Amino acid sequence: MSRQGEAAADRPLLVAYRALGLGDFLTAVPALRALARAFPGHRRVLAAPEAIAPLAALAGAFDAVVDSAPLAPLPAALQGPDVAVNLHGRGPQSHRILLATRPRRLIAFACEAVAGPRWRAGEHEVARWCRLLAECGIAADPRELDLLAPGAGAQGVRGATVLHPGAASAARRWPLERWAAVARAERAAGRTVLVTGGAAERAAAERVATAAGLGAERVLAGRTDLLGLARVVAAAGRVACGDTGVAHLATAFGVPSVVLFGPTPPAEWGPPADRPQHRALWTGGRGDPHAAEPDPGLLAIATGDVIAALEALPEAPARRLAA
Repeated sequence: MSRQGEAAADRPLLVAYRALGLGDFLTAVPALRALARAFPGHRRVLAAPEAIAPLAALAGAFDAVVDSAPLAPLPAALQGPDVAVNLHGRGPQSHRILLATRPRRLIAFACEAVAGPRWRAGEHEVARWCRLLAECGIAADPRELDLLAPGAGAQGVRGATVLHPGAASAARRWPLERWAAVARAERAAGRTVLVTGGAAERAAAERVATAAGLGAERVLAGRTDLLGLARVVAAAGRVACGDTGVAHLATAFGVPSVVLFGPTPPAEWGPPADRPQHRALWTGGRGDPHAAEPDPGLLAIATGDVIAALEALPEAPARRLAA
């Protein structure tokens, strides 16, 4: 064992469980930083998808990410922690995953045989996890959402308008023809437009670009990994997207944004109300965020609303780059 490995083995283990996606990780950053302050002598490991690791490094709060799938048994390396923290959900399944590791202390919301703070429906996701810690005696500041920008973005990204039409469920996907209209308006205003997304979203991004008269080089969907997407967002001048992880990237990097909400209100997942560079559009309805069709409330957001909100955004500030 290396000297570094010996030092790690000598430190008690803290496991924070958040085996979810990009937006879920970013909304938990203030809680993760609170844990780092509260347990400076522990080896702090985040149980999350491996793809999150480069962004977790930008938060600077945890020593490592161990690849973990939602509600699957945790790897052997995470057994027997001194402290286990459930930032995944209210249980009981996620509680059982952590209890199976036999932690000396479990920090979690109250559920079945587990004592703890009470879960509150409708609470903002950032505030929820900070409150969990605060009620367990660990001070947490929900304003600590910022990340260092992860180096320079690709050529032609600086100051561009980034449109991200995709989302995990159809309920949160605004129609592609409306995104194309927004892209045309941004081009007419003299701004470079880029369309982002995952590999599975490339065809949709190409449809937006074609309808907007954008060249193929403006479609970045499927051409970046998660860190590459973060670089693009951090270098952008403005971002427009649905209720998805890219919205939280814009918050983390201080990039002015317009976020379209439908089935879920921004009071639960939206950008912080005290950051005026972010604009949440919502018509006031609620629905099923996992539905197979676009939410009626989302469809009630007009193309002109998004164009006007983008036009009213401030200029993106200069950002510090990560080493």
